[in-house]
Amino acid sequence: MALLLSYSINPSSSSSSSSSSSSSCFYGCPNVIKDLVPKPRTHLTAKSRSLCRASWQELAGVLIFSAIPFTAVKAIANSPLGESLQRRMEQTKKFAVENSSKFKALAEKARKESVWYGEERPRWLGPLPYDYPAYLTGELPGDYGFDVAGLSKDPAAFQKYFNFEILHARWAMLASLGALVPEVLDILGAFHFVEPVWWRVGYSKLKGDTLDYLGIPGLHLAGSQGVIVIAICQALLMVGPEYARFCGIEALEPLGIYLPGDINYPGGALFDPLNLSKDPVAFEELKVKEIKNGRLAMVAWLGFYTQAALTGKGPVENLLEHISDPFHNNLLTLLKSV
Repeated sequence: MALLLSYSINPSSSSSSSSSSSSSCFYGCPNVIKDLVPKPRTHLTAKSRSLCRASWQELAGVLIFSAIPFTAVKAIANSPLGESLQRRMEQTKKFAVENSSKFKALAEKARKESVWYGEERPRWLGPLPYDYPAYLTGELPGDYGFDVAGLSKDPAAFQKYFNFEILHARWAMLASLGALVPEVLDILGAFHFVEPVWWRVGYSKLKGDTLDYLGIPGLHLAGSQGVIVIAICQALLMVGPEYARFCGIEALEPLGIYLPGDINYPGGALFDPLNLSKDPVAFEELKVKEIKNGRLAMVAWLGFYTQAALTGKGPVENLLEHISDPFHNNLLTLLKSV
């Protein structure tokens, strides 16, 4: 995270490389690392600087496909199939509710005994004396007593902010993979991407350009010709879970799906296919690990945005350039050149 946030790269420092280095001196020869640094890409053409454009058919396609989960849930719920699924769920719901109640009791016990919750939990200032807010009691994962602005004095607002935080944390972690993996694969030569840098892909799509996914000709998942495919993926991966989250976990019961958890941790086979919540003690610890990594991902994205604005490069390229010459490729030298 420190590298992602603290260092930005001077774009004029990646011109030299060496082809005679061997893997045996990887850690001692900076030239080997320089070999991994991709050559600077050409500047955007006049065409790429034109205004973003999208036809009304593309926008309509996004709206239509994004509405599919809502209409599908309603249609199935009001159909004979939905009624049959709901009756079948009602037959097993009583047993499922009893199991859920037992699990919640065990989870509450595990939370009281965990070092990550309660009054004895770690605090954001560590051993330093500080008057921590009394309304932060350590009931939620990741509560380190930090609320210098007093935003969580209202219990309802506190719960709402936690819901929003964990939602954004999960999307930030997924987005970090989406930003880093294509650039890493392209640098290693595993796949050839027309444009592996995360922000340039989005910019190309907004301009209406067409990009071949994974370098496969004709496989267009970005740009004007692939916007419908993107809309379908968005509908399947985002709108469905968001609909269930917004309406509550009971929203899927008309489809015969009972979720034993709450709005943030629904559980069940649909949201916990690996059954990670089977052990209540481990599950409470996993909640803390999730929010900590999610916060790290959100802060890392601030670094991604800053690097893109200052260098026009991807985070992996920035990191490799810094490692190859940390004294000349860092935030201070970049700000000096600006």
